[in-house]
Amino acid sequence: MGGPAAVRPSHTLRAPPPPRATTRRAARRAQRLRSPGSRAAEAKPRTAPAPTPLQEPDPGWGDRVPLEILLQIFGLLVAADGPIPFLGRAARVCRRWNEAASQPALWHTLTLSPPLAGRPAKSGAKAEKKLLSSLEWLMPNRFSQLQRLTLIHWKSQLHPVLKLVSESCPRLSFLKLSDCHGVTPDALIMLAKACPQLHSLDIQHSMVESTAVVSFLEEAGPRMQKLWLTYNSQTTAILGALLGSCCPQLQVLEVSTGLNHNITPLQLPVEALQKGCPQLQVLRLLNLMWLPKPSGRAMTPGPGFPSLEELCLASSTCNFVSNEVLGRLLHGSPHLRLLDLRGCARITPAGLHDLPCQELEQLHLGLYGMSDRLTLTKEGSPLLTQKWCHSLRELDLSGQGFSEKDLEQALAAFSGTPGGSHQALCSLNLRGTRVTPGTVSSVISSCPGLRYLNLESCRCLPRGLKRAYRGPEEVQWCLEQLLTSLPSPS
Repeated sequence: MGGPAAVRPSHTLRAPPPPRATTRRAARRAQRLRSPGSRAAEAKPRTAPAPTPLQEPDPGWGDRVPLEILLQIFGLLVAADGPIPFLGRAARVCRRWNEAASQPALWHTLTLSPPLAGRPAKSGAKAEKKLLSSLEWLMPNRFSQLQRLTLIHWKSQLHPVLKLVSESCPRLSFLKLSDCHGVTPDALIMLAKACPQLHSLDIQHSMVESTAVVSFLEEAGPRMQKLWLTYNSQTTAILGALLGSCCPQLQVLEVSTGLNHNITPLQLPVEALQKGCPQLQVLRLLNLMWLPKPSGRAMTPGPGFPSLEELCLASSTCNFVSNEVLGRLLHGSPHLRLLDLRGCARITPAGLHDLPCQELEQLHLGLYGMSDRLTLTKEGSPLLTQKWCHSLRELDLSGQGFSEKDLEQALAAFSGTPGGSHQALCSLNLRGTRVTPGTVSSVISSCPGLRYLNLESCRCLPRGLKRAYRGPEEVQWCLEQLLTSLPSPS
């Protein structure tokens, strides 16, 4: 009992017990794992997903599109952007697309221009030869139904191209040569014989000998309907052929100056042209120094142009067109719809009022850049609007010298139409005139269809409103500004 005290065994070190919250979470997790319906129990060990094979595009989807549907779709695209380059690219997609793009009916309108046009002569000639080699296959295989062809910037290979056209395009009806050189009589005669439906020729801004054009008109003249020319020293011979009745069915004739203004006056006998081209519907003599041959006292009036619907004598310089000349041109034209006399400062409202046309829709009398050098008439504008206010859609009085009162009376005609509003007038150009705010606001209120209004340089209008207005929103904004600027009635 008195021996040494018994030594107690020492306790081993233990980790502190986990917190109760941790223990409870572990217990709940184990319970879920043991429950038979739990998602965790049913989950399989995660494994890397098997690689999904790449789905190749269906090689036959293009073949399942009906050919008729493809032709309609391609036709819409060709109508918007032309057959080149779309049809060439579409032909490479699949066999069905190739079949559709190869249909000659889609190649009815075409414009061909060497890709290096405007470059040095050697590069341009090389590009023309390269394109010509492609055309040697395309012409017989694609262009059998070609109807309208435009050739631009052809300098050295124009004759071979026209030869291909004459051999492969029997349905050609319209040919335009723009900035082309080397047009020979043989090439045009060859076209006239090989293309019996060719009735329209545009050779403006191209170097074409008058003998070539005359020879062409002698061959194809009886079926010619439209002709566009550039005035130069050789144009007289071509007009002489027209006066000789070589084109009795001609409906459109346009003669304009080139890039270099020709100051040599063009003498054109009005009565002879009326006899030579009795079916003329459109006559345009653009920017020409036109000098009509005097009628003479003993000369009887010509037959007129009974089918004429458009006459354009617009010029950037003062010309010699007078009331007497205009009467000789239009005395037999009751169906005229468009009359463009811009630059014709000698024409007066009284001369226009005597014309036989009653349904004129477009009248352009603007004097651009020349009104300061001329003595302009200040009265007579009501004669124009009172006669044609019911039919006028476009009216251009830019630069005319009519007084404020005269313009007020003229434009008041549009508010006096039946119903109190004028639906037809959609464009009005009063640039540089003496129109007043009250007159402008009245015409805007009376013409709800007005889409274009030019008030630039109108000295009687407030500042900030002297500009052009495009669209109904801008025109209505102008009306609001004018109404706020007008003095309130006392």
